[in-house]
Amino acid sequence: MDKTSDAQAEILARLDRLESRDEIRQLISKYSLALDMRDMSAMASLFAPDVKVGGGKSGRAALRDWLDDTMRKQFDGTSHHVGSTIIEFIDADNAVGVVYSKNEHECGAEWVIMQMMYYDRYERIDGRWCFRRRQPLYWYATDLNRPPVGSRKMRWPGREPYEGSFHDLFPSWKEFWARSGPEEALPEPAPLETFIETMRKGNEVRGNRVR
Repeated sequence: MDKTSDAQAEILARLDRLESRDEIRQLISKYSLALDMRDMSAMASLFAPDVKVGGGKSGRAALRDWLDDTMRKQFDGTSHHVGSTIIEFIDADNAVGVVYSKNEHECGAEWVIMQMMYYDRYERIDGRWCFRRRQPLYWYATDLNRPPVGSRKMRWPGREPYEGSFHDLFPSWKEFWARSGPEEALPEPAPLETFIETMRKGNEVRGNRVR
């Protein structure tokens, strides 16, 4: 391949990445709209066809049914506000992301606000970007008039408070509080497209409570 062809291929790859990043941002916003408008079929269509749902179930229909049950039992109305977003590519058809979300929930006579983030895996399937996995990590949920000071910040009406998992994906949170000052060595900046995974250091969050 000559230099001209190499340059054209690089331009096309960079253009594809720009378009992909924008499509993933649209995917994230579509999630909020479909969830808040209770269109569970539209919501399920944003995920990979063989998405894992839990309990040995998989597929969009199973996800739609789980979401329908969850939304019907827990909330009268919701509003999800997307905030800080980082999207990084593993390769042309796979990416990871961290998305902040500030949410409001109508729960009968109480109004619950929540701060959380999603740790996402995205995959392009048949030319369309989908969620391969969307893992919620919670900081707090509390009545609008009751700031969640102290521990066990997940405080839903009629339920015992419990700890969220907002900081659990990134070891830096516990490491920060375990030492009395700055780290001794200043590491090199993370390579491009690996900021999230460099911070994560291979850490996983399992068994986090989602409802």
